[in-house]
Amino acid sequence: MTRTPSSPSPTHTDSSATGLPADELARRRAGLVLGLGCYALWGFLPLVFQATAPAPSIEVLAHRILWSLVFTGILLVVARGFGSLRIALRDRRLVLTLGFASLLVGANWLVFLFGVEIGRVVDVSLGYFINPLITVLVGVFVLKDRLRPLQWTAMGIGTVAVLVISIGMGEVPWISLLLAGTFAFYGYIKSRVGGRVGALQSLMIETMWLTPIALTYVIVLAALGQGHFGTHGQWHTIVMLCLGPVTAIPLILFAGASSRVPLSWMGMMQYVAPTTQFIIGVTLLGEEMPPERWAGFFIVWLAIVVLTTDGVIAGRKKRRSDRATRAGGAAD
Repeated sequence: MTRTPSSPSPTHTDSSATGLPADELARRRAGLVLGLGCYALWGFLPLVFQATAPAPSIEVLAHRILWSLVFTGILLVVARGFGSLRIALRDRRLVLTLGFASLLVGANWLVFLFGVEIGRVVDVSLGYFINPLITVLVGVFVLKDRLRPLQWTAMGIGTVAVLVISIGMGEVPWISLLLAGTFAFYGYIKSRVGGRVGALQSLMIETMWLTPIALTYVIVLAALGQGHFGTHGQWHTIVMLCLGPVTAIPLILFAGASSRVPLSWMGMMQYVAPTTQFIIGVTLLGEEMPPERWAGFFIVWLAIVVLTTDGVIAGRKKRRSDRATRAGGAAD
């Protein structure tokens, strides 16, 4: 007997362009918007930190920690997330792990702020361009991952880029390497606790670890009459208060995006932030780009193309393998 196929429901209709169900396509579109918004906000951070002058980077860091704690607390109240926070705080191992993560992210924030303060935003952008390469190296040395040929190629090209910039500029790009290194290890630690704690709860615990140091520093500055908060006009005070939202909001957008789109999409979108920072440094802030620095950046971008190509190929192979496995299971 011939069966007439029934019309699929709207939520399971394949998109003619992608072959994805309509509801999944909508999720991915939303994730794309959230991801681009997250990385765009991170890209414009140098302009926010520029507006905190004349406060030095370490004072801005202290206020970023304190106002992040306050803003995250407000969000947890609105989202009724303190119950989850209490559960997380009972997990001693989790709290200690996030304590170590807080040291890494605190160091990353400080180097970022210092780079902006001394007019090295292009070096900051380079750090986040090479971060995926450093992340792969962390996988090799910490997780004992085996690199694929294209990954080895990208590592070699990235090494050449750092050497070209170092020799051409007469110094190792230490700001870039510190940013990439601290963020790569921070990402590794966060991946070890992923699923055990929410994004807001994690940020809350990390800032709680850093708050005693930050608060002590701010109090001492105020007692010595050397603090800049509230002493340089209303606009400056507003910018300092906004350090909390500009820290927490991109994190929330990132969490929303990463739960809606494939990891490969996040990998490609991450370059929005350093690209934006690079453009800001060169155009708006007028940082110099001598030929040797351009050469180094072009080599880095070549490494990124190779690494991204490898990721796309590996992702396609995995999807084909997963489909074959599901098909084999259905046949059984």
